[in-house]
Amino acid sequence: MLSENEIKRIYWACRRGMLELDLVMVPFYEQCFRTLDEVGQQRFVKLLECEDTELFHWFLGKGAPEDPELALIVDEINTFTRRARD
Repeated sequence: MLSENEIKRIYWACRRGMLELDLVMVPFYEQCFRTLDEVGQQRFVKLLECEDTELFHWFLGKGAPEDPELALIVDEINTFTRRARD
């Protein structure tokens, strides 16, 4: 289980250098992160280590991570984002 300090650190890591990424990652974090199981949370934290340019392409659907674990969380975030727009 993550401590409150770790939760806050993860939140701040969601805030990227690109507004487009903030608009995808922050709402997912706020609405879904705490409901993910431990493995899902670890995937999300691992995703935060990726470069903004990679994240931007993946969230635009212009590609997918080679790492299957990252591909799972990217797909989950993209599904969440599509549902939020509808």
